[in-house]
Amino acid sequence: MRGADLVKKAEAQAAFYAENPKVEVIFLAGSVARGWDDAFSDIELHILWKAPPTEEDRIGPVSEVGGSILSFEPYEDEEWSEAYTDESGLKFEISSFLTETVERYITDAVEDGEFDYDKQCILSSIQDGKILYGKAQGQRMKTRTDAYPDVLAAKMISENLELTNRWSNRQALKARGDWLMFYDLVTFVQKKLMGVLFGMNRMYVQHPSFKWMVWNIDRMEEKPDRFGERMSTLISKDPADTLADLEALVEEVRALVSKRG
Repeated sequence: MRGADLVKKAEAQAAFYAENPKVEVIFLAGSVARGWDDAFSDIELHILWKAPPTEEDRIGPVSEVGGSILSFEPYEDEEWSEAYTDESGLKFEISSFLTETVERYITDAVEDGEFDYDKQCILSSIQDGKILYGKAQGQRMKTRTDAYPDVLAAKMISENLELTNRWSNRQALKARGDWLMFYDLVTFVQKKLMGVLFGMNRMYVQHPSFKWMVWNIDRMEEKPDRFGERMSTLISKDPADTLADLEALVEEVRALVSKRG
């Protein structure tokens, strides 16, 4: 199941949640909302509530589709979450928040330049998401996320451009054959470079580990030449070539930052 069929499934499931008077807005998020879905994609729904949902509120829509619960997490870090499959085996990932919490996250990022990746992920899901219920309120939230502040761009660049002492040990790790630490460093630096470019391109982070890397790089206007290709092939090379290519990418990203002032 792909594309439009997944959207229809999402719309049908959202209708069960929308029957609850405590639900104010429902967003379709993730790869399906962005048109990046593949054969492994599930359906991600963000449910915004005006009052805390009970267990019955959360389980009801699962029962409507004869679902099997895979996980059912209590309220933690201002979120309720559950995952389940319907009768066909299609997986749903549900994230529930109080509407006032999400409004505060938008304020934190847009007005105060909040750096927190988890909050940015929610803003990105609103910005890219498809409103399945509560269109007027959902659209107001989308409009608010359009403003990517200068202070957040500056924080994303400065925080991620600093590679720490780990980067200075790169040659030693390669020479010693400490491959677990070496490749952990490689991916650490790749994520740092992605963070810099997200800030430069004024894009909210969509996943703390930079899921959907290829698609996001395609969206970027400011980036090194062939950045996506070079990032995708780094760890498949000889370690010496990996390190040389990564060093080149680091310098090119730094040059882009210097150029923009």
